[in-house]
Amino acid sequence: MPFAFENFATVAIATSAAVILGWGFYRARPYGKLGVLAWLQSVVLMLPWLVFFLLFAFGIYLSLAGVLLVLALSTGLYIALGNRLRTLAKELPPPPPPAIADPAPTDGTEDPARSPLPPMPQGQPNFPDLHPMPADDLKAIQGIFGIDTYFVTETTPFQDGAIFKGNLRGADPVAVHTTLSQKLTERLGDRYRLFMIENAEKRPTVVVLPSSNDPKPLSIGQTILVGFLAIATGATCFAASGLLLGFDLFQSPDRFAETLPIGLGLLAVLGTHELAHQIVARRENVKLSLPFFLPVLQIGSFGSFNRFLSLLPNRQTLCDIALAGPIAGGILSLLFLLVGLELSHPGSPFQIPAEFFQGSILVGTLAKLVLGAELTNTTVDIDPLVVVGWLGLVINAINLLPAGQLDGGRIVQAIYGRTVARRTTIGTLVLLALASLTTPLALYWAIAIVFLQRDLERPALEELSEPDDARAALGLLVLFLMVATLLPLTPSLAGRLGIGG
Repeated sequence: MPFAFENFATVAIATSAAVILGWGFYRARPYGKLGVLAWLQSVVLMLPWLVFFLLFAFGIYLSLAGVLLVLALSTGLYIALGNRLRTLAKELPPPPPPAIADPAPTDGTEDPARSPLPPMPQGQPNFPDLHPMPADDLKAIQGIFGIDTYFVTETTPFQDGAIFKGNLRGADPVAVHTTLSQKLTERLGDRYRLFMIENAEKRPTVVVLPSSNDPKPLSIGQTILVGFLAIATGATCFAASGLLLGFDLFQSPDRFAETLPIGLGLLAVLGTHELAHQIVARRENVKLSLPFFLPVLQIGSFGSFNRFLSLLPNRQTLCDIALAGPIAGGILSLLFLLVGLELSHPGSPFQIPAEFFQGSILVGTLAKLVLGAELTNTTVDIDPLVVVGWLGLVINAINLLPAGQLDGGRIVQAIYGRTVARRTTIGTLVLLALASLTTPLALYWAIAIVFLQRDLERPALEELSEPDDARAALGLLVLFLMVATLLPLTPSLAGRLGIGG
């Protein structure tokens, strides 16, 4: 059954990749050379992972030098296509002037390739067609600015709204954004949203877009998918429990009761993680979609991903929501682990080689503190709660990888900004490619990130203010614990600690 499951996963992922690339080419063709070049960049980004995945599926393993060579070639081609894309964009004739008057003085033309708003993330609509804002609306919006808040020097149509470049006069961006948003609401009601972000030159910029561009709720099909993935995750959690106990649940369904302790424990960790996200999002008046769980047979689940169904007010809110799930799920997992270690004794249900505790710096260190000299034995008897806690820590840790729209990626974006978040996303994918040389799970997770989670979150309404130092410190702490959970002990350190003989 595991073999059949892996074959099914291989076919499903390869088919999904072909469909996504084909649909991307179909969407890119109407935009000519620019669209095709942008599509080729996405192909170059995905191709190495698909090559690695297919080679693994057929039992072919590249050497480290081969992996690095493929990644280097892919990176070089991606950069070359990006340079060509920017050059071609500059060579295109400028768009025709808008039909609306712009009373503000201008100091040049806006390069569409350097728009302060990045591309919308996956799952959110893009709006490539330019529909100038009605003249009356533009005039009303221009009236909200002033020399004591934000002085406009240039106005440029953007999507269905406009970009207002200028100078921030208020000392507090939060206060300025609040004042401008209130004036906008007084004049035009709920029809527009005001974003305050940094442009490509790292200068404060105001972007006003219609509220019709707000994130959309889940469709009926997406809601059905949520339910299907939740049921599938429940099944894989109990199946993973059976594998840990030494039997295949699909072939021995009569032994389902034996899988309940570990399976329910894993579901408790997953549920706590997602419930914390939802509670903090509701406290911040942010709508969050139901979780799309990612079932996997080996450990039960990779966790889940969700979408913001409303705009985020600021980066601090993004940080709070992203931190809530890993903290809640991590604390519960840590409690399971510590209680399980305390309950472990000779004769406990699980017997594992002591070397297994070398697989995690955090778990190995805690096990040494609680079990002491028992880790010098060949095998160690442990309570099932140790397994639940350990897997729970791993599930939370892989969701803390600093990539895209994972919890870790959102934390990095909130604390350090979009530029750093993009770089950490690329670095994480490279590290997962290297880790896939030893474990196929890393490759599966890398592919999931590339297809589902690689894009950053769309900008918050007020993007200039950073989270406070306390949140920054907490973010660094959870990222450190993620590393300590996923990195193994070195043989020399394990020897000094007396783990594994």
